[in-house]
Amino acid sequence: MAHTETHGGTSAPKGQLFESRPNSVAIIVAALRTWRRSVARRKALADLTPDQLRDIGHPQDNRPVLEIKAGLMTKLMSMR
Repeated sequence: MAHTETHGGTSAPKGQLFESRPNSVAIIVAALRTWRRSVARRKALADLTPDQLRDIGHPQDNRPVLEIKAGLMTKLMSMR
């Protein structure tokens, strides 16, 4: 039986990154502006108190809450 190899047709990219779209610089600038605004918004919200966040109607964080029943420490100490 003869040994044959098949190769897929792969080639180098035909153009550079910024030549693919004429507005690529504008897209990059718009993305940077959006990123800067989101960072500024997060920093401003981080400085507010929970009461101020409620006043502006910002939803509360869905943080996990640990609820401990009364008497748990007593039960654990009795198990020792």
